[in-house]
Amino acid sequence: MRAVILAGGRGTRLRPFTTSFPKPLMPVGDMPILEILLRQLKSHGVTEVTLLTGHLAYLLEGYFEDGHRWGLKVDYLREERPLGTAGPLRQLAGSLVDDFFVMNGDLLTDLDFTSLMAQHRNAGAPVTVSVYSRPEKIDLGILQLDADGDVIGYDEKPTLKLDVSMGAYAMSPAALAEIPEGPYDMPQLILDLLGKGRRVTSRRHEGFWLDIGRVDDYSLANRMFTENPAGFLPPA
Repeated sequence: MRAVILAGGRGTRLRPFTTSFPKPLMPVGDMPILEILLRQLKSHGVTEVTLLTGHLAYLLEGYFEDGHRWGLKVDYLREERPLGTAGPLRQLAGSLVDDFFVMNGDLLTDLDFTSLMAQHRNAGAPVTVSVYSRPEKIDLGILQLDADGDVIGYDEKPTLKLDVSMGAYAMSPAALAEIPEGPYDMPQLILDLLGKGRRVTSRRHEGFWLDIGRVDDYSLANRMFTENPAGFLPPA
C-alpha cells in the first residue's frame, strides 16, 4: 500500500523556524513530525511512500533517503513551482493502480489509517476525507435575523463545533484523472467531484488530531507527544 505525503509547503505561519528548515522536519519531542507519521503508516501496512517536495527539498531527501531505516520504500517528486495541495498529484496519474493515502506532512494524530482505508474501499467513492470536530471560539456577537432584518436572537462570543478536514485522505486512482494541469487545491478537487455528481465520503476521527502549522499548535503538539509518546508511536 502506498501513501503520498505533501511535504513541499513553505510553512509561512511557523516562521522564522521554517525559513531554513522544512516544516515536515520540525521536531515534535525528539523526532521530526514526518518521521512520526511514517512510523504510523508503516504499522498500518504502508510499504511505499512518495514525498511531494518543494521548499528545501534536499533536506527532506537527505534525512529520509530511500526509507530503508523505517522498512519503507521512499521516493520523491519535486515541485519546480508551487502547485497547491492537489496539483502535484497529477504527476502520479496513470502510475497508481490501487487505492492510496494522501496527507499533509505536518500532522500529529492517532488516526486509524487501516479503518480509514477499509471504509474508503467499502464505499467505492473516489475520495474519503478524514473529519475532525473542532471547537472554535468566535470573539464576536452573533446575531440571528429574520427575513425582514429584525433581530430575533443574539449569541455573544459563542463556541462553534465545526467539522474540519484533517488533511488526511484515502483516494482511488480515478480521482487523479480529475486534476488539471497547474496549481490546484484539494478543496477544489472535492468541489469539482461533487459538481460532477461523484460521491465523496468521510470518516470521523474521535481521537487526537493537530497540524503544527501555527506556533501555538506546534507548542501543544510538542507537549502532547512528550507527555505520551506511546499514544502516537507504534511499538518498536
